[in-house]
Amino acid sequence: MQAWKNSYVDHPAGVTDYIRFGSGERTLVMIPGLGDGLATVRGKALPFSLLYRSLARDFTVYVFSRRRELVPGMTTRDMAEDLYCAMDALCIRNAAVLGVSQGGMIAQWLCLDHPEAVRRLVLAVTAARPNPTLEEVVTGWLEMARRCDFKAILEDTAEKSYSEKRLRSARTENALAALLTRPRSLERFTIQAQSCLSHDAFDLLGGIACPTLIIGGREDKIVTGQASREMALRIDGSQIYMYDGLGHGLYEEAPDFLGRVSDFCKR
Repeated sequence: MQAWKNSYVDHPAGVTDYIRFGSGERTLVMIPGLGDGLATVRGKALPFSLLYRSLARDFTVYVFSRRRELVPGMTTRDMAEDLYCAMDALCIRNAAVLGVSQGGMIAQWLCLDHPEAVRRLVLAVTAARPNPTLEEVVTGWLEMARRCDFKAILEDTAEKSYSEKRLRSARTENALAALLTRPRSLERFTIQAQSCLSHDAFDLLGGIACPTLIIGGREDKIVTGQASREMALRIDGSQIYMYDGLGHGLYEEAPDFLGRVSDFCKR
């Protein structure tokens, strides 16, 4: 069993919960998606270390939530600045960074505003700007949040993320989650979801100079596969890999996803 730790860091922007596992010489920072607005990484170091144990051999892995106190109107760029402050307080520099979904939006700004912090960048199932599909999906989730319908958010996310094969188990898991893990408030989720609708780094992507791998799913019903392809055209020298038959949840479904990330980040 590799080392694992639940912790938090107090920095000028606030308090950020994070977990750490693995003992590799390289550092990998993981930025989770919008699900962080429903449940943070607090206290989850052990299950993460088991789920991502293949990364622990080569990396010391940090997974950061958004800061504890979010303010209405915050943008993905604001959240990237918070993340940089947390990384700086922990003396994390020149790291490989994996951003998934909304985490990929935050990773774009982290790389643009603080290039010294990022050695290699992986953008998975994310977008550089809103598109009609993303706007429709996120607007629907915001309406569910307005009704305080946590269960509907979980169900809709699963239906739009997974292949039919994975959906069978996801429906059961979400039914349990709706009963056991309901957040006290959906305000945090709402702030993060709204930041997805205002995110727009598209015209600045050419400023990302570090090696970049873009991973997308051709069947992505949340950000679309086209969002991955257009990022690849904007980031000079970037690599792109598109999964056939998989969508937004490919990071859970594709058996080679973690290996692909690891190989790229070890170079």
